[in-house]
Amino acid sequence: MTEPAGKQLAGKQLRAIEVPFVAAGPSGVAIRDRLKALTPDDEQVLRVVGGHLGSLAARDLKRRCADGLAHSSQTWAARKRDLTGQSSSRWAGSITKASHDQWALARRCQFAHIQSLEAGVHTLQHRLSLPLGEKGSKRAPGGYRSRHEWFAKSRRLAALTNRLERERADFKAGVVHVVRGSKRLLGTRHHLDEAELTEQEWRERWEAERWFLAADGESDKRHGNETIRVSPDGEVSIKLPAPLAHLANAGHGRYVLTARVAFAHRGAEWRDRVTANRAVAYRIHHDVQRGRWYLTASWQHPAVQAIPLETAPQPVLETLRANGMIGVDTNAGHFAAYRLDRYGNPIGDPRHFTYDLTGRATHRDAQLRHAITRLLHWAKRTGVTAIAIEDLDFAAEKTREKHGRRKRFRQLISGIPTGKLKARLVSMAAGVGVSIVAVDPAYTSQWGAQHWQQPMAAPRRAVTRHDAASIAIARRALGHPIRRRTAPPPDDRSDRRGHRTVQARPGDRGREETRRPVTERAHDARPRTGTAQGTRATRASKTVRDARSARNVGPRPTSEH
Repeated sequence: MTEPAGKQLAGKQLRAIEVPFVAAGPSGVAIRDRLKALTPDDEQVLRVVGGHLGSLAARDLKRRCADGLAHSSQTWAARKRDLTGQSSSRWAGSITKASHDQWALARRCQFAHIQSLEAGVHTLQHRLSLPLGEKGSKRAPGGYRSRHEWFAKSRRLAALTNRLERERADFKAGVVHVVRGSKRLLGTRHHLDEAELTEQEWRERWEAERWFLAADGESDKRHGNETIRVSPDGEVSIKLPAPLAHLANAGHGRYVLTARVAFAHRGAEWRDRVTANRAVAYRIHHDVQRGRWYLTASWQHPAVQAIPLETAPQPVLETLRANGMIGVDTNAGHFAAYRLDRYGNPIGDPRHFTYDLTGRATHRDAQLRHAITRLLHWAKRTGVTAIAIEDLDFAAEKTREKHGRRKRFRQLISGIPTGKLKARLVSMAAGVGVSIVAVDPAYTSQWGAQHWQQPMAAPRRAVTRHDAASIAIARRALGHPIRRRTAPPPDDRSDRRGHRTVQARPGDRGREETRRPVTERAHDARPRTGTAQGTRATRASKTVRDARSARNVGPRPTSEH
């Protein structure tokens, strides 16, 4: 059973609820291992090769950006021919493909930036058109507080409009701005004291980021890659570019490294691929801060289409919902999770998986992965094969133009890992055999708190609003309405108007039996007093009890039982 497309609640028309769908699994795999015990000659060869190919990649990227929208297969082939003489045919193919991917990524980022600017300009125009001090609503912000703030925002509107026109002109002309080596690292050159770096240390990082030591895989070739070849026993060899062929220490212009690799994670899967000569891409990277070299292997999986639950085959639905589901409510600082059976009934107590998204990017990523790992381990212990999450996207909800002075609210939304969570959770869940079901986030917190927070609370169990929202999320993924019981409404405790629409199935044992009493109420010996609205008292007064005791002075009969 699904929820109605739209209904009235407190005089407000609600929007339609989207159908839940099974999130598509990861499209590729990347594993990494350290290149240990490299000799000084090995490191020197890697530096020379990386620097030579990096200079070729920089010139090719410049030509690709100059082509802009006029790019075609002929210009691509011309660039590849020019690079082949200075490297090799396979190195030229990897360089031109990397340049094309970098231009396409910059193009997508440019389009997203234009959308952000358009949203900001629209919000500023709306707020500037309102009278000063006018209150806003949940959907639209109100006017500004003072004339000074109105004037400052009008100047910002002019700046954003100018920036938007410039970005639109670049997008129409196909002009993108790309920095090989990252724009952030380039800006660090002017703030070495704040970064606590010397010029030499910065130069080493800059050159290492601009090196190019990556090769795409080829199927039906030896070990799946002719440029950077890794054998099943871990031997790494590199096909040297033509100008550097004199550095070869093996036949056919190849250089064999002394280090051996042994991938601990997915090593068996990688070994099967290279043994069968299936395509595997490799990238060699140098971490200047640690002084270490790494080798990353990656390959693709066949793309899996996302399946809506309403149109999915029946075996898929039965498999995902057979053992129940875990609902996860994403918050700033923790995941609130609750386990539900196949009929939508909560089981056990709520779970919280905390994380800290402050500090460096590596720390934030590790915290998120640790929280997801604990969640997946709990799901495997309970036997659940699916986890329900909200299909959230706060990209347009955390702008300063929409929320203005509400900095804490913007920080709260920014602290919720929406896109990163979904990508991490889908990829990590696929490794342990757990499916991810994405549901519409509309009204889950409101209806969950309304229908589940108070009934699930107990003296020894505190249920928060987030826990109730996780129950609502799981029930929506299971196909049940969020309300605990639905129409027809009862006249009394009997089902006079027919059976409930959310009940146990006819074949379930014990479905017609009476409900077991709640433990806290069944053994409660505390006195119950009546109310002033004509409610019958449950205990007699002390005067009446004394009068009864005076009349019954004799001994009481004892029971034989």
